[in-house]
Amino acid sequence: MIQTLNQHDLASNYALSEETIRGYREKGHAVLRSLLSPEEISEFRPIITSAADRFNVETRPLEERDTYGKAFLQIMNLWVRDEQVRRYTLARRFAKAAAELMGVPAVRLYHDQALFKEPGGGPTPWHQDQFYWPLDTSNAITLWMPLVDIPAEVGGMVFGSGSHKLGYIGELAISDTSDAVLGDLIERQGIPKESYGAMSAGDATFHSGWTLHSAPGNPTSQMREVMTVIYFADGTSTFEPRNEEQKSDLAGWLPGIQPGELAASPLNPIVYSV
Repeated sequence: MIQTLNQHDLASNYALSEETIRGYREKGHAVLRSLLSPEEISEFRPIITSAADRFNVETRPLEERDTYGKAFLQIMNLWVRDEQVRRYTLARRFAKAAAELMGVPAVRLYHDQALFKEPGGGPTPWHQDQFYWPLDTSNAITLWMPLVDIPAEVGGMVFGSGSHKLGYIGELAISDTSDAVLGDLIERQGIPKESYGAMSAGDATFHSGWTLHSAPGNPTSQMREVMTVIYFADGTSTFEPRNEEQKSDLAGWLPGIQPGELAASPLNPIVYSV
């Protein structure tokens, strides 16, 4: 792997408290403040934003997009296209935290994605990430890290605390329909909604693949720059896709893997192991 001189390698440990671990397993989400230092953010932010700009293919104005398209610019698997982003995505520090939160000995990479919410960008509807993933496990997790300070009115995500225990809810891709159906479910079942408010660049939230979550729109003039990395427990099997989104994910993020086989393609390296 190419390393530039005197650059951060992100191999050091982040000390997780037992309270944080218990909270994640009970609520399905957690916040890790200062997972990256200001110095590390100052290195990686321009690397990620430059790569996102180069590989972004969305050129339509906001008013011509659907609800999903208005929610964010989404640029996938930057780590395979930019060697310096690779250093971020394969960071041992992040992967170890993911493994410890889930209580598993080793994790593999599913994929990364830059999620940039433009000024005036719309809200992200309620959804479950794992609706998209043909992974037969409850041990899948998303790291969500702002690369810039984000105020409360832009905010991080809003989580349905404990909703990960419901598992698969239904065929609900991110849309106005998912927002209405899942929002109603949250109200009917009295699921607590929780947000971590304003976040500093380098803070991160982690949430389970089954945790219901949404995000507000962006009323500010600043781009909400966020980088995400998704992990799953080593030893996870795939299953026969039940929708077109899972078929696409199986082909794109697990190339060459057939339903029922272990999720272990060349795009899914082990990024942490005890």
